[in-house]
Amino acid sequence: MPTPLVVSDVAKSFTMHLRDGVRLPVVANVSFSIKSGECAVLGGPSGAGKSSILKMVYGNYAVDNGQIIVPYRDKLIDVAGADPRTMIGIRRDMIGYVSQFLRTVPRVSALDVVAEPLVARGVDRTDARHKAAALLTELNLPERLWSLPPATFSGGEQQRVNIARGFITDHPILLLDEPTASLDLQNRDVVVSMIQRKKDEGIAMLGIFHDQDVREAVADRIIDVTAFAVPNGAAA
Repeated sequence: MPTPLVVSDVAKSFTMHLRDGVRLPVVANVSFSIKSGECAVLGGPSGAGKSSILKMVYGNYAVDNGQIIVPYRDKLIDVAGADPRTMIGIRRDMIGYVSQFLRTVPRVSALDVVAEPLVARGVDRTDARHKAAALLTELNLPERLWSLPPATFSGGEQQRVNIARGFITDHPILLLDEPTASLDLQNRDVVVSMIQRKKDEGIAMLGIFHDQDVREAVADRIIDVTAFAVPNGAAA
């Protein structure tokens, strides 16, 4: 699909239950679309609502109003109103996500953490582990760590596992939330190359990058989130 992600007139607010239900608006009238093979970057200062927008697209945050449209099983589905079972399928088949933090099942090896999204899509486990090994090699994670649980790793090592897990599939849409934040210069360059490869494969990407050099290297377009800001609002 030429434009696999369309966000239209989306608004988000938070209700502060410990403050007598005070409602804090975050963003409103959020509208943009992402084309296949494009990497669009959410720009704006900290607190502008960038992460909130990313989490709404992934379905982690509820939407006050508006639509987030993606193709799924020959239909156009509104993520904002999708039921939980549909969202599981959309995340499995349509939308990948690289978050800032790796959350894994204890005692599962790094290799299997990375391979799991492919296994969930029906790929043979041996083939999935081979692809996981190739990505971990590209990201310079020592082979001696592959059989260990990532909870024992440093922040930068965990993030490389996280990136490999997010990049192992061919999801048509890929969300990137500060993927290079914990990486050294060498591995930031590796991730920039991986993003370019995804673009060449026709993947639509939406990301947040506070590293200006990385942002300039990968962004085809900057979406200024301050244009969606609500006066006196607060963002997550």
